Amino acid sequence: MGAYVSTFFLMQFDLPFMVIAAIVMGMTGIFSLIVSFAAVKLNDNYFILGSLGFLMIAYTILYNWTDVTFSPYGIPRIKILRLWDISGVWGYFVLTILLSADVIWFFRRIKNFPYGRVLKAMRSDELSVKALGRNTVKFKSWDFFLSAALSCLTGLIYTSYVSYIDSTSFTLDESIFIISALFIGGVGNIKGPIVGAAFVVLLPEILRFIGMPDAIAANMRQIIYGLTLVLVMYFSPKGLWGEFVMK
Repeated sequence: MGAYVSTFFLMQFDLPFMVIAAIVMGMTGIFSLIVSFAAVKLNDNYFILGSLGFLMIAYTILYNWTDVTFSPYGIPRIKILRLWDISGVWGYFVLTILLSADVIWFFRRIKNFPYGRVLKAMRSDELSVKALGRNTVKFKSWDFFLSAALSCLTGLIYTSYVSYIDSTSFTLDESIFIISALFIGGVGNIKGPIVGAAFVVLLPEILRFIGMPDAIAANMRQIIYGLTLVLVMYFSPKGLWGEFVMK
């Protein structure tokens, strides 16, 4: 959603980056609230199956509805407040670091707020939270909104950097890639996902530096991913830096 909504506004309107980011976050967050009406009623494996089902529906729509998704077309470079014309690897690297730092700061703050403490209690014992009078469905829905609104920023940066977007960039493989990072790094805190993401992103670069051919490196990467997941789940079910076991 973040990638395609940002593509539309980048192609149709000459708006600064901050304005487009706000629009994309708002629209993606609202859409996630609609999805949450059904998703929050599912638990454990049913929630996973429901999420995968929605992924396949979204992929099919993006793949076929070309009049709306603009998948065959490129998009222009983005500008921050019309002052910074971002181009090249280093420009996007700085932008990504700044946005990542803002997101990390936001979650560190929200973790200590009453809202964050309620979410942590729901993770441990949702029934007890209900007994204390908290509307857990409402908290889950807002959780959907916040996670989608912040995650969509990656879609905005990605589409602008590659200047091309199509539905094959958002398949089941990408979801497995993200889940692998969470399993390896761990969840329940801020450090775990960062460690897991760094591992799965830097691994291909390490294989490239040792001079391994691309055809072999691609297979070795999958082998290392699988082996790492097995070892982590066996010796450290919480992940390398997580606080609780993912179910």
